[in-house]
Amino acid sequence: MLNWDAFEGWAKRAVDWTKAYHQGLRQRPVRPQVQPGSVQAQIPATAPEAPEAMQVIMDDFERLIVPNMTHWQHPRFFAYFPANAAPVSVLAEQLVSGLAAQCMLWQTSPAATELETAMMVWLREALGLSDGFSGVIQDSASSATLAAVLMMRSQATDMTANHAGLAGGPQLRVYCSDQVHSSIDKAMWVAGLGQDNLVKLPTKGPLRSLDPEALAAAIARDRAAGHRPAGVIICVGGTSVGASDQVAEIVALAKREGLLTHLDAAWAGSAMICPENRVLWDGVDGVDSLVFNPHKWLGAQFDCAVQFVRSPTLLVKTLGIQPEYLKTHGKEGIINYSEWSVPLGRRFRALKLWFLLRAHGLEDLRARIRNHIAWSHDLADQLRALPDFEISSEPVLSLFSFRYMPQGRDVTGEEADALNLALVNAINDDGRIYLTQTKLDGRTVIRFQAGQFQMEEQDKEAAFEAIVDCARKLT
Repeated sequence: MLNWDAFEGWAKRAVDWTKAYHQGLRQRPVRPQVQPGSVQAQIPATAPEAPEAMQVIMDDFERLIVPNMTHWQHPRFFAYFPANAAPVSVLAEQLVSGLAAQCMLWQTSPAATELETAMMVWLREALGLSDGFSGVIQDSASSATLAAVLMMRSQATDMTANHAGLAGGPQLRVYCSDQVHSSIDKAMWVAGLGQDNLVKLPTKGPLRSLDPEALAAAIARDRAAGHRPAGVIICVGGTSVGASDQVAEIVALAKREGLLTHLDAAWAGSAMICPENRVLWDGVDGVDSLVFNPHKWLGAQFDCAVQFVRSPTLLVKTLGIQPEYLKTHGKEGIINYSEWSVPLGRRFRALKLWFLLRAHGLEDLRARIRNHIAWSHDLADQLRALPDFEISSEPVLSLFSFRYMPQGRDVTGEEADALNLALVNAINDDGRIYLTQTKLDGRTVIRFQAGQFQMEEQDKEAAFEAIVDCARKLT
C-alpha cells in the first residue's frame, strides 16, 4: 500500500506523466475507437483482498484507462464546449487534494471562505458587472440554475414552499426560449415544478433570441388560466448554436411582471472579460442571477461554476439550513457558503481561480479568448469559400455551425441530414479532431467551437484539412 514515505516518489512520477501527457496530446486521436463494455470487461469483478503494488496499478492505468479516454485537453477538441485545465490550475488542484478540506462553513475553512469571497469580487470586476452582485462558486451551471429556479419558487410562494410544499397551490410557470440547455429542464424536475411548467417560446432573428411579444403573451395567458408566473431563464451563448436573448428587453419585461430572472451564460460568460464582447449581454446588470463557468473557457480545472446573485438574502433563505451542529457561535458577519448551495459539502474551488488569475493575468486570458474567436471566424470563412459547404449559423463568439452540401448531388431533407451525420462520424473516426452535431430548424448541422486552452492557429488549420478530407472521402 502507498504510505506517506512512498508518496513523494509516486507523486513526482505522476507530475512527470501529466506533463508528458499534455505535451504529447497532438500525437493521440482526440476520441478513442472503443466499444461499449470493453473497458469494464478487463476490470476484475470484485475488489482485491490484499494490497496491490503501485507499479501494477500504474501499468494498468497506462494500458487500460489512458488509451480509452476521450481527451478533453486535446488542442483539437472542438466538440461540445471545453473543460479546460491550465497547468497552474492543475497544480492548485493538487494542493487542494493535499489539504483535503471540507469547505462548508467559515469555521471549517476560514481561508477558503474568505478567498472565495475575494475571487468573486475579482471576477465580478473582470466581467464588468456592477457591485450590486454577490458571488458563490457552484460545482456546475446545472446547480446554479437549480438554485435560481428554487429562488423563483421561494419568491412565488412567499417562502412557503420549503415547508408546505407545492400541493394545492397554483402551477408555477417559468419561461425561456426553445434554445436553452437541457439543465433548465432538469432544474424544473428537481425543483418539483415539473417540465410541463417550463414554457419554451419561439425565437427570432439571427441570434435566435427569445421573442418578447411571445413571452408577454404567454405570461398573460397563464395568469388568466390561474397559473402563477415565477421567473424567466435568459440564454446567452446557447449550447446548440450560440443563441442569445436580448437581455435588457427581457429583463425590463420581467420586472414589469414581477418575475425573477436568471441568465445562463455558462460558456459565453468567460468571454465577457473582453469588453468588446459585452454587447452580447447588454442589460446584464438588471438580472437577478447569472452563471458562467470558468472551467469552460478561462482555464480553471473542472469543476468551477460561478453564480452571481442580486439578493444573497433570498438565496440563503431558499437554501440555508442551520442545525445546531452547523452554527458558528461568537462570530458575526461571516459567510457560510454551504447556505448558498444545494450540497452541504464543498470543495476548495477558489484556490485554482486565485492561482489562475495571478499566474496568467487578465490580459493573457483575454488574448486566448480573442484568438479562439478569430480562428473560429477564419474557419467559417474558409468553409464558406468552398462550393460544397454552407454556413448554417454565423459565428457567435467562437461557435458556428455548417452543413456539407456537395455540388452536383441533389441531396435534401433527410438524405442531407444522413450525409452530415455520416460526415461527423467520419471526422471523429478519423481522430484528428472531434466535432459534434446538433439540430437547427429541424435539420442536422455540424458544430464547431474553439476554446481549448492550448489551442494554436495550426489546430484550426488541422480542423479545416480534416473536415475537407473526410468530406471528399464520402463522395
